[in-house]
Amino acid sequence: MTMPKDVKAYNAQLIEEFRRTGSAPDGRSLLLLTTTGARTGQPRTTPMMYVPDGDRLLVIASNAGAPQHPDWYRNLLANPEVTVEVAGETYQATATSLAGDDRDTTFADIAARYPFFADHQAGITRTIPVVALTRH
Repeated sequence: MTMPKDVKAYNAQLIEEFRRTGSAPDGRSLLLLTTTGARTGQPRTTPMMYVPDGDRLLVIASNAGAPQHPDWYRNLLANPEVTVEVAGETYQATATSLAGDDRDTTFADIAARYPFFADHQAGITRTIPVVALTRH
């Protein structure tokens, strides 16, 4: 996917459409993740792709291959209690970054299914986090 010029406007439109229809416009696996701003304490909602993993959902903090982590990831490090909106339901969850072999194996499996994540990782020096969202 090519990044839009105005990502905030694109995300606002995607959030509005997702909340209106209950799904992504192109049928992809999409959720809305609401974190608490690390500095502001304000709710921040971000649309993102997810990968189902048993009773939890996985999200990948690739930031489209940018050299820094996305804001939503820094927010959940400061406050791992998040709100997830997916497939017509909203629930509270705890966000946990996978570590070590668990992260590496999970990322490799996801990248095999979605090669653009491998491309993102290949272009940067930071390790792209994989985050598990576990429902309360």
